[in-house]
Amino acid sequence: MAKHAVLSSGAKLWRSLPCAKSELRLELTLACGQTFRWRENADGHWTGVIGGRVWTLTQTEDTLWYYVYTNQGGAGGENSSEDSLRAESVTASHHSEVEAEMLRDYFQLHVKLGDLYKEWGAADSHFKKISDIFTGVRMLRQDPTECLFSFICTSNNHISRIQGMVERLCQALGSPLCQLDQTSYHDFPTLSALADSGVEERLRDLGFGYRARFLQQSAKQILDTHGPQWLVGLRNVPYLEARDSLRTLPGVGTKVADCVCLMCLDKCEAVPVDTHVWQIAKRDYKYTSDNGQKTLTEKVHRDIGDFFRKLWGPYAGWAHSVLFCADLKKFQHLKEMKSLKQPQNEEEREGECKGLKVKREFDGHEKKKKPKSERQKKAKMSIKTEEV
Repeated sequence: MAKHAVLSSGAKLWRSLPCAKSELRLELTLACGQTFRWRENADGHWTGVIGGRVWTLTQTEDTLWYYVYTNQGGAGGENSSEDSLRAESVTASHHSEVEAEMLRDYFQLHVKLGDLYKEWGAADSHFKKISDIFTGVRMLRQDPTECLFSFICTSNNHISRIQGMVERLCQALGSPLCQLDQTSYHDFPTLSALADSGVEERLRDLGFGYRARFLQQSAKQILDTHGPQWLVGLRNVPYLEARDSLRTLPGVGTKVADCVCLMCLDKCEAVPVDTHVWQIAKRDYKYTSDNGQKTLTEKVHRDIGDFFRKLWGPYAGWAHSVLFCADLKKFQHLKEMKSLKQPQNEEEREGECKGLKVKREFDGHEKKKKPKSERQKKAKMSIKTEEV
């Protein structure tokens, strides 16, 4: 049985792209709730599906490493002619470039994240403080069908449970891709598979509850009303038009529509607002324009989005994701580690070191002086004894 690839046991089989950790940190980007299909199968190694292929990703300080699992059956062999071997080499080279481009597109590596962090930090002192710890949180450019139907599952849910639901959805309705270490990987279901009349009942049996109806009805509405290319086509329309179009689908409210706009439709200004982000706005930015509102209304959603767009600029949705990531419980240990490692400032650290050195020298001097005093006393006593 095939196993998950590990960089240390066969680096020659891996390919790589230059990418500093300040531009991308896999452990934050893939686990902060914008995608639900990546799993850390070994230390620092993440396995998931992009474009109908199973990948394992890992990284060093300045390099993003990737391994793509392919079917080996029927290729080459002892009786292969020289021409066929050459053809296979050309094909492999072509696939390599295609895969590299898929990865660049998925992580949007053309966007210089370090420059954006500097801009946001200059405009926002709170962001500057957070960003020193949470570097490399990057927005993905996901497949629109996967992104939309994954986020329909997020209603009244939390990340770990959403991950389980999305995985069951893929196993039930997606095409099988491969099996690694007892784990089966499937492609995300197509719109036609999701729109089938028997899908709602099947998903209810799998624990989707009321979301099962939303999934089936949204897929059917897209195919019946718009066609299979409609979702991808929303990349080419203005943000508000795309968001309002998505909101016509069953189970898609303003927050889900904003998530889809930001995470797969190239709307970098979209700021998804839920109660979590609302609390961040009030707690860390003293946002008070809601006039004591206790529920998240459309107006509050719009006003908070506008507040952050004014503060952070055209990539406000990307900046929002950094703060959202920093507020997740699973990453609080990073803040604690930072506070333990770093003194308040360089002057205080230097002063503490000097004080400690002086104290040690003083203590050492005292310890040496005391024995000397004892010896002097004994010498005086022996002299007196001799005189007597």
